[in-house]
Amino acid sequence: MIDGPPHERPGAEMRADAARNLDAVLRTGARLLAEDPSTTISTIAAEAGVDRRTVYRRFATREALLAAVFEAKLDSSERVLDEARLTEAPVPVALHRYVEGIIPVSREWPVDTRRLMLDHPTAGLRREELSRRLDAFMRRAADEGFLRAGLPAGWARAVLDDLVDSAAHRFPDLRPPQAADLVVDTLLNGLGRPS
Repeated sequence: MIDGPPHERPGAEMRADAARNLDAVLRTGARLLAEDPSTTISTIAAEAGVDRRTVYRRFATREALLAAVFEAKLDSSERVLDEARLTEAPVPVALHRYVEGIIPVSREWPVDTRRLMLDHPTAGLRREELSRRLDAFMRRAADEGFLRAGLPAGWARAVLDDLVDSAAHRFPDLRPPQAADLVVDTLLNGLGRPS
């Protein structure tokens, strides 16, 4: 006997609903927890349009939900770094790809992953590895002459992080390609070697 189309198969539909619900809970949780870290699971469930018992079955505590949000943000960030080809692509190209990709991640997952270090050590290690990759890219940019010599250690990376954060959150109407143009221009021309 041949199975019916996916919409006629209850198991597939239930799995799709569960995946949509989980995505809604994680994205809503990211937004609400970024605004107020004490937001309750019940509030998140209501805002996501999901029964709170469904959320509690998946996440026993707000901290468990927050850990899942952090993991989702780290997964997205890792994909952005991979796709930017930070070690292979020319520095300006890789930088633009990174910024254009990370701005939507920052907007979709506005939680501050610096909290990971104390509260979620495994995820904190992942965050550290992603940060090391970005630090290595910034050293490469300096070594290849795209950044002025003699800047304090970590300065260019801190400026990049601040520019990305500003583009993502203070200028939400900027589309990611436009924001990337501005960030890359500001970073490379503002910190570039004098002519």
